[in-house]
Amino acid sequence: MSSESTEQEWYASWFDTRYYHILYRDRDHEEAAGFMRRLTESLHLDQDAHILDLACGRGRHSMYLNKLGYRVTGVDLSENSIAFAKAELSKKLAQSKSLNSSHQTLDSSRLNFKVHDMTQPMGEQFDAVFNLFTSFGYFETEGDNLKTICAIKDNLNRGGHAVIDFLNVPYVLRKLVVSNQKSERGITFHMSRRFKDGHIIKDIKFEDQGNDYHYTERVKALMLSDFKGYFEKAGLELIQVYGSYQLDAYDRFDSDRLIMVVKNPE
Repeated sequence: MSSESTEQEWYASWFDTRYYHILYRDRDHEEAAGFMRRLTESLHLDQDAHILDLACGRGRHSMYLNKLGYRVTGVDLSENSIAFAKAELSKKLAQSKSLNSSHQTLDSSRLNFKVHDMTQPMGEQFDAVFNLFTSFGYFETEGDNLKTICAIKDNLNRGGHAVIDFLNVPYVLRKLVVSNQKSERGITFHMSRRFKDGHIIKDIKFEDQGNDYHYTERVKALMLSDFKGYFEKAGLELIQVYGSYQLDAYDRFDSDRLIMVVKNPE
């Protein structure tokens, strides 16, 4: 029996495994699609807007945005996730063609996926940058958090908007489930959670085909005040804070999300 364990740059290894996507396969797609619709409407984005989906994973938000008519570039550090997103796009396009459907179909000429490190600028500007589903705060150094916010600013057109969807730390700590387990596709994932050294940490252990695995998710417990500091240093203006995917008003203790909308000055 062999064992695999990783904690350094866990996001670079864990996100690139098939097990990550098995564990989180039951995410609410209807909720995500509704969030994209409400968010783009609230930003009054033009139909010709070009949106950067930063840390897009397997591209589900990118595809929802494209179905809404936007030009979208989805980027992620994980080569496997980008390869999956491209394959999924090809599969969905083939299905739409076979069904001869024109309702909310994907437009491959306006949807692109590529591998990219979010701490670095893209080298082009976008009308909006979306960083969704707590795809922030993973870095080993505090400097990389600010580098990412500065890169987001560099990625925005003048007057463009960025949205960062992060967990709401006070709510998460109050509702923290210390341990639980979940079975997916014949694999039982044993999960434990703790707060330590300013991070929310989740240990994930499981066995598959005679091998033991141990991965650790570690997210910095960033508060709204921390993000305000990043935005000020980067030269971005915080204009709105939501507390849910329904875009309810943010409440520090009762909101499950911390969704921040910032603007790049004209």
